Amino acid sequence: MIFMAFAVWSSSFDTCIARRGNQWRESRGNSASLAKKKGKNQGNSHHQQHHNGASKPKPPSQHKAPPLPPAPKVDAPPPPSPPQKSSTAFNVLDFGAKGDGKSDDTKYTKCHPTHFTCTENISSNLSWLTWCSGAMQAFQAAWAAACKVAASTMIVPAEHVFLVGPISFSGPYCQANIVFQLDGTIIAPTNFNVWGRGLFQWLEFTKLVGITIQGDGTIDGSGSVWWQETPFEDPVDNESEFIIPLNKTVQQHPPMPIRSELNGKMPSIKPTALRFYGSFNVTVTGITIQNSPQCHLKFDNCIGVVVHDMKTSSPGDSPNTDGIHLQNSKDVLIHSTDLACGDDCISIQTGCSNVYIHNVNCGPGHGISIGGLGKENTKACVSNITVRDVVLHGTMTGVRIKTWQGGSGSVQGVLFSNIQVSEVQLPIVIDQFYCDKSICKNQTSAVALSGITYEKIRGTYTVKPVHFACSDALPCMD
Repeated sequence: MIFMAFAVWSSSFDTCIARRGNQWRESRGNSASLAKKKGKNQGNSHHQQHHNGASKPKPPSQHKAPPLPPAPKVDAPPPPSPPQKSSTAFNVLDFGAKGDGKSDDTKYTKCHPTHFTCTENISSNLSWLTWCSGAMQAFQAAWAAACKVAASTMIVPAEHVFLVGPISFSGPYCQANIVFQLDGTIIAPTNFNVWGRGLFQWLEFTKLVGITIQGDGTIDGSGSVWWQETPFEDPVDNESEFIIPLNKTVQQHPPMPIRSELNGKMPSIKPTALRFYGSFNVTVTGITIQNSPQCHLKFDNCIGVVVHDMKTSSPGDSPNTDGIHLQNSKDVLIHSTDLACGDDCISIQTGCSNVYIHNVNCGPGHGISIGGLGKENTKACVSNITVRDVVLHGTMTGVRIKTWQGGSGSVQGVLFSNIQVSEVQLPIVIDQFYCDKSICKNQTSAVALSGITYEKIRGTYTVKPVHFACSDALPCMD
């Protein structure tokens, strides 16, 4: 039994040796073999001694011990390797982007000479990761590499201007918690051929978990070339019909410039500058979005949105340029932002709930609005909205709820608190007869309003302080 236990222990020791790697195994190979042979011979001698009696001791060897081999020559250590770039940071310049404001940085471009070609099965221990095979779009290639590494960062560096066409940074197979570090400037192309028949968004992030857009950079939508093409084709807020200047004269819409850099006409569909769709835990902070052809920042079907310390900037007469647009999104926090645009500073549409807005500066623009809801007899539901500690200056309306006739659904649990207005035309508005067309059909059904609270709304107005137009069938209720 003792011999069997020794054999088992010896076998497991040999197995442990084999697991230590080639270098260790080769250096110990001879001694390990000798040990095995010696052990076997000792075992046989013990067996013979057990059966044949004591054996005679061997005489001492007459041979001298062989001389020791010379010490191996030690080569000089290799020079230290150059510092490696982080395997979680992906700079668009390293993927072929020019950043000169003229070259199209979404065009197909050959990979940077320092890149290597690899497949989708990227090893996690590589220090210089790319996803590059032949040629690929610079921004798209950088995103594809970042997409494969959790908590990675895609870098758009400062002091560069990147001309970027319509692009989608999409999941759902991207790793979580990616950071889009925007410190440079991204500008939209003004060539009408880039846009085809029209697109609804320019820069889009879809189906992501834990996506953050941050930095000191700027997204410039080159909106003036769109606004001047069709300045009056888009619907206009009908609240303007209630706005009569104090001198009783109606001001005409200021003319827009007619110069154009285009060789043709831009499509009638204007894109949103930055859109998030179907994503969880989205953060936008630090950046500036300016001169969007239409809406500046849009969240659609998102959960867990945080927007803070960022800006939107467009002229007050730029058509339909909402600052932040929310739709079918919940658990939203917006604070410490400066919003200047030609439409609603913040627009809250159907399907939104648990929205908290505070410490926002709005103007120029059309104020902070819920709606329009119920367009074309649709059902709309909005609930649990808080807007507080907001400053509005020079806006068309202050805080507003607008619904269409013929719609259904409800708006419940809304608080407007501590709102400071300065030279605002209509500070408080509820309009259940909203219509952005010349003629709208009279209908009795409407979106029901309940639990609407106004408190501590102070400041100056230019037309009238309150405008309530409530439905006869479903009047506004506490």
